[in-house]
Amino acid sequence: MRRPLLNRRLAGMGTTIFAEMSALAVRTGSINLGQGFPDTDGPAEVAEAAARAIREGHGNQYPPGPGIPELRQAVADHQRRFYGLEYDPETEVLVTAGATEAIAAALLALLEPGDEVIALEPYYDSYAACIAMAGAVRVPVTLHPPDFALDPDQLRRAVTPRTRLLLINSPHNPTGAVLSREELTAIAELACERDLLVVTDEVYEHLVYDGHEHVPLASLPGMRERTVSISSAGKTFSFTGWKIGWVTSTPELVTAVRTAKQFLTYVSGGPFQYAVAEALRLPESYFTGLRDDLRQRRDLLAAGLAEAGFTVYAPKGTYFITTDIRSLGEEDGMAFCRSLPERCGVVAIPNVVFYDDEKAGRPLVRFAFCKRPEVLTSAVDRLRQLGRQRQAHRR
Repeated sequence: MRRPLLNRRLAGMGTTIFAEMSALAVRTGSINLGQGFPDTDGPAEVAEAAARAIREGHGNQYPPGPGIPELRQAVADHQRRFYGLEYDPETEVLVTAGATEAIAAALLALLEPGDEVIALEPYYDSYAACIAMAGAVRVPVTLHPPDFALDPDQLRRAVTPRTRLLLINSPHNPTGAVLSREELTAIAELACERDLLVVTDEVYEHLVYDGHEHVPLASLPGMRERTVSISSAGKTFSFTGWKIGWVTSTPELVTAVRTAKQFLTYVSGGPFQYAVAEALRLPESYFTGLRDDLRQRRDLLAAGLAEAGFTVYAPKGTYFITTDIRSLGEEDGMAFCRSLPERCGVVAIPNVVFYDDEKAGRPLVRFAFCKRPEVLTSAVDRLRQLGRQRQAHRR
């Protein structure tokens, strides 16, 4: 019998839910509140910097393997400016093709087959794929509504002699949770005690609301030497298509990640690297303005979802609102999301695809609020049809 073409590590992964739902949005003419990308471009001066780099021939050929010096310096300056973290741009910063490649390269570089990786569930779908490609074993620690707080005791119980690495995402996609300093301290103490490596996904670092604080795990005692910190320009500057990310860590860990990364894309985005270097130096008013604008959009959509009958778990950060559809008389988030475009012309993402524990994720649905206010208002108007449909069904 002919063996399957797809290797068993990736069996069951298939097409991502984002591709499926975005295609459904196009096919039905629906408002796409599924995939997390803005529907407007970022700062004009940053776009002009990319165009200028192309016109002047900067980055049109292969950039240096670790990234252009200007961007590595800008990343190091950003870490110092916002968090007081010191990194050598020559040896402790690596530019990647977005955060997704950085995560893949880190896991491929640092894991051996059979190693266990603890990740906060629900988790971004590429985590499962990257862990599988490394031949490692994912061990979920589940965050539960309404606040999706981390249970330090559950985390400690998940660690075994086979645990190699903790994969931490804060601000957290899809729940919008932001780990508190106390939660992060518990993670740090456990990592130091059990000599664990940590990879942190911090792409939403500047999208934190209501006075909450993003604390990089690497800034806590004992963590700089064991943490691979990952972020990117896409979410902060609304240029998700440029795919410019970065890693900061010790020279040894950056070298390890670069060893894997060089055989993935090698290099990418030369002109965009010059533009992102300029973007990272924008004034404080840009970062606070972005945060405040997105908070208003969050509030607009959250109020509309509640009015439509959803149970809304207000996020502390990110682009996303998680809702519970049981208050609408629904149980199955996957079926709900697949029917939603036909029912009212809106696309969302079923959170169950981010869970190993299908029961925990089954009734949860994620909406993205990184869209223009008029688009969100239109989506809310359409979602109100769910209440009318429910009332008609009761009759």
